[in-house]
Amino acid sequence: MKKPKYPVTLEENEREILNKIIRKQTEKFNMVLRAKIILIASTGMKYKAIAKKLDVRNNMITDWTARWNELADKPVRERLQDLPRSGAPDTFTPEQRCKIIALACEKPIDYGRPITHWTHKELASEAVKQNIVESISRNHLGRLLKENDLKPHHSQYWLNAKADERKEERIEDICRLYGAALKNPEEVIISVDEMTGIQALERISPDLPMRTGQIQSIEFEYARHGTQTLLGGFNVATGIINGLIQETRTEPDFVESIKYLIDKNPGGKVYHFIADQLNTHKSESLVRFVADYCGDTQDLGIKGKSGILKSMQTREDYLMTADRSIVFHYTPKHASWMNQIEIWFGILMRKVIKRGNFISKDDLRNKIFKFMNYFNETMAKPFKWTYKGKALTA
Repeated sequence: MKKPKYPVTLEENEREILNKIIRKQTEKFNMVLRAKIILIASTGMKYKAIAKKLDVRNNMITDWTARWNELADKPVRERLQDLPRSGAPDTFTPEQRCKIIALACEKPIDYGRPITHWTHKELASEAVKQNIVESISRNHLGRLLKENDLKPHHSQYWLNAKADERKEERIEDICRLYGAALKNPEEVIISVDEMTGIQALERISPDLPMRTGQIQSIEFEYARHGTQTLLGGFNVATGIINGLIQETRTEPDFVESIKYLIDKNPGGKVYHFIADQLNTHKSESLVRFVADYCGDTQDLGIKGKSGILKSMQTREDYLMTADRSIVFHYTPKHASWMNQIEIWFGILMRKVIKRGNFISKDDLRNKIFKFMNYFNETMAKPFKWTYKGKALTA
């Protein structure tokens, strides 16, 4: 068989770095594509077959395998970078560059431009208007911003967390529950929440198994088959997990999951449910179910108008009442990490979802249920709770 023009032989550390580049979700497309070219080329596959598999031109395989060999003494990432572009050198002084960077960090509105953020064109125009430079192209300005890791076209939300007036009271209440979980078996304490948007992702090619000197390789590309929601309940005293897997997480879905969890944890005189402050956890449907279960025949009022059902606060107060057989306990705002089921969701993600391969939503549901049964049979135990003001870890 004819040998490749530029054969690729990989050291184990090089292969590991290339696989990390492919798996990294925020990696640039070109870097991922070039890493795939080198990894596949190392198997000895013909260039034409590689090009067909990756849907690229044949000469692209030649170019990047040649470059890989030419830069054999360079770090992996450098060997995958774009080739240096020709062009005139940067003629701006350090002072001009600093002024442009400072301008990019200011608000366009301060310069009479009624926009929320700079574009390269408008920033270049303003740099000229402010006599920082005589002229500058949008591309040149873009490179200058990139060199200084400035991205005026990007933004992210941050949360100015509103204080929870009952924070200390809620923390004390939940910590007391966790501490008493093993002391009174007639009081069942269940941590509840929803794990939403669990994706049924099917890898388009089989994994390459681990072998001596090589880690498992997981196909980077996948087909999407939709999502599911797990409405789960973690028994704090036993470590047993139960739950429903559904399409949605509506009010009726949550009430149905509470009924299911009571059925799965029979014999309790009092059921304590620990939940975050999602509105479906304080719904009219939930209040009506609790009232019916507890034999409370009083008039509940009308949602939005009167009585117990009037508002989110009146419904919460009712659900938290301590002298009934179902009592809800709510974590402080922005502190849902106090809910122990969040630890279990992390275990599920690491052991089943992250590297899973699911050919359908039914397949995803079945594999989650199988893991829940496996966890309950082999791994279930109470989590050790020590609150020190920090998030829990599994």
